Amino acid sequence: MKKIAFIGLGNMGLPMAVNLKASGYQVIGSDVVDTACQAAEAAGITLAGDAQAVVQDCDAAILMLPNGEIASNVAAGVLPDMPAASLLIDCSTIDVKTAKQIHKQAAKHKKKCLDAPVSGGVVGAENGTLTFMVGGDDAAFESGRPLLDVMGGKVVHCGDGGAGQAAKICNNMLLAISMIGTGEAFALAEKLGLDQNRLFDVVSTSSGSCWSVNTYCPVPGVGPTSPSDNDYKPGFAVSLMLKDLKLAMAASDEVGAHVHMGKEATQIYDRMSELGYGDDDFSSIIKQLGLL
Repeated sequence: MKKIAFIGLGNMGLPMAVNLKASGYQVIGSDVVDTACQAAEAAGITLAGDAQAVVQDCDAAILMLPNGEIASNVAAGVLPDMPAASLLIDCSTIDVKTAKQIHKQAAKHKKKCLDAPVSGGVVGAENGTLTFMVGGDDAAFESGRPLLDVMGGKVVHCGDGGAGQAAKICNNMLLAISMIGTGEAFALAEKLGLDQNRLFDVVSTSSGSCWSVNTYCPVPGVGPTSPSDNDYKPGFAVSLMLKDLKLAMAASDEVGAHVHMGKEATQIYDRMSELGYGDDDFSSIIKQLGLL
């Protein structure tokens, strides 16, 4: 597998494509946004016009797109033009139902398919340390594994088509909830006059330990460097967290799952967006607790 089509060269897609190119793959890219195309060319990615043109003679096509509707439309457009036995990998974060539909489209055109959303943000994309949550059959997974290993630090085969998206929305719902709890705990500590670095030393090695504390602490100057140390520039924006939470809520409604904390987290981040903080990192919740 040598020629890779990469469709969607935004903040996440471009560094992923660059890492593939740096590993010796021939990467041909496409994006409908002019600034993204300019950035891709500056990074050394060859462009080939529209999505149908970019998949000509490719061994695999990777999608990194904003939502399920766009991903589904692009997949439907490129699958007929992809070579026989080639592989479609959708790394977009979309709803489970649409992910399964894309798998059906691929099967109809006799193409292998994976849904492979990611966790790790822009930094993970740049460093090649993303976590991939992958849905698809064993043959497709084995075919795509070398590409995913280049772009990620951990690759988990979660099950059949749609399982990757299911894992992603469950993970991010939990992340949203844990960040709210982390913000509340550190805000309470400040009110109680407790030194926040000392609270970090306790929580990060005790039963409250979690990624939101240990790696992504929302308090500036506490723990490893995080968006809080850069005036809460994302990172992972509130608007993106809200998108994932709404996907989780839609999935929970479809299967009748009880997600009380997930619903509360969705309302909180929705309110943050309404207040104009959608472009801030989601960890900035700690600054807005008194307004929500």
